Amino acid sequence: MTGAEGAPAAVRLRAFAAADTSAVVALWQACGLVRPWNDPVKDIARKQAVQPEMFLVAEQDCTVVGSAMVGYDGHRGWVYYLAVAPGRQRLSIGRRLMDEAERMLLARGCPKVNLLVRAGNTGVLEFYRRLGYVQDASVSLGKRLIPD
Repeated sequence: MTGAEGAPAAVRLRAFAAADTSAVVALWQACGLVRPWNDPVKDIARKQAVQPEMFLVAEQDCTVVGSAMVGYDGHRGWVYYLAVAPGRQRLSIGRRLMDEAERMLLARGCPKVNLLVRAGNTGVLEFYRRLGYVQDASVSLGKRLIPD
């Protein structure tokens, strides 16, 4: 479907719906976000149990083309699984998702947002730098409590 004069239909941001699960998992796989130790279907189910309204998808032509999993714990905001379909990157979809994530966090009184980028992912690091993000002097530690 196209808009006026054959232009692509507008991208719409909305809350994730259960019917989006397979499309979102496929998007994450296409973007290289899925790892063996993180079951994406379980990650989605877990997010649906906590602040489900803060799980965003970008949709164009009835197709999921982006996602952002956003959360706020009362101290910091977090963004996970920011993804834009490879064929639709560099069209400001990621920027729009991050703008909406920041808007939702600010509305909750969140003073700072954090996110994680895998070491060596220089293209993504540059994307976030252009949005005003800087590298914190922190080390990320983790401990798996529930094996997937």
